[in-house]
Amino acid sequence: MLRVAVPNKGSLSEAAADMLREAGYRQRRDSRELVLSDPENDAEFFFLRPRDIAVYVGSGTLDVGITGRDLLLDSGAAAEEVVALGFGGSTFRFAGRPGTAATLADLGGRRVATSYAGLVDGYLREHGVVAEVVRLDGAVETAVRLGVADVVADVVSTGATLRGQGLEVFGDPILESEAVVIRHRGAPDDPAVGVLVRRLQGVLVARQYVLMDYDVRTELVEEAAKIAPGFESPTVSPLHDKEWSAVRVMVPRADTNRIMDELYDLGARAILVTSIHACRI
Repeated sequence: MLRVAVPNKGSLSEAAADMLREAGYRQRRDSRELVLSDPENDAEFFFLRPRDIAVYVGSGTLDVGITGRDLLLDSGAAAEEVVALGFGGSTFRFAGRPGTAATLADLGGRRVATSYAGLVDGYLREHGVVAEVVRLDGAVETAVRLGVADVVADVVSTGATLRGQGLEVFGDPILESEAVVIRHRGAPDDPAVGVLVRRLQGVLVARQYVLMDYDVRTELVEEAAKIAPGFESPTVSPLHDKEWSAVRVMVPRADTNRIMDELYDLGARAILVTSIHACRI
């Protein structure tokens, strides 16, 4: 039986549950459930604190898990990323008072406050910077004002919260994080894990692409294929009127309207768009 660790609460938990549900796995209806059996897929789901998931998977207690890349690296567990899932995105940056530091090298000998001590300490050591990492469990924005640290390392979206504390972002991002599937480092291939990963990848593609059907004069098929080359290649079928062809192609969802406009200008007609609910690529 495949044992899967899933975040127990928060936005990461909701997004993971939605993706697993779309992938055909049973998910809980009551948030108080901590273990859920899915006999149809021979799987069992364990709902854990996001910070603990890498530890359980890294120890081999559970086969696979869904957590943040940041939490995986921060844990130091013997687990590795298998596939990124495209949600739960965040960016980690350094920030300090103006003039405190401008580059990573300026952090030498400084105190850096963060809730991700393992992640930040590993990043500093990787870049040869010797600094004191101050671990805080809550918000770190006030650490500089309270004299606990010289700079902070935190999740940054717009930077408004940091600016509210008189801090400004500097240097390159420490990490671009998102939700990822993880498994024990060096674990042997497991067909059940392979099925889970393929299903989740199918959901990702289904969310990012749509099917587009259109009719176009046969002489213009090659030009149309340049506008919408497809995931692999368009499917072209002859119509009753031999001067026209029917084309079906996968196109990025975000580019749908632009592609429709360009195909219409080329001469395509009866352009239809259909959502993809599941796929295997």
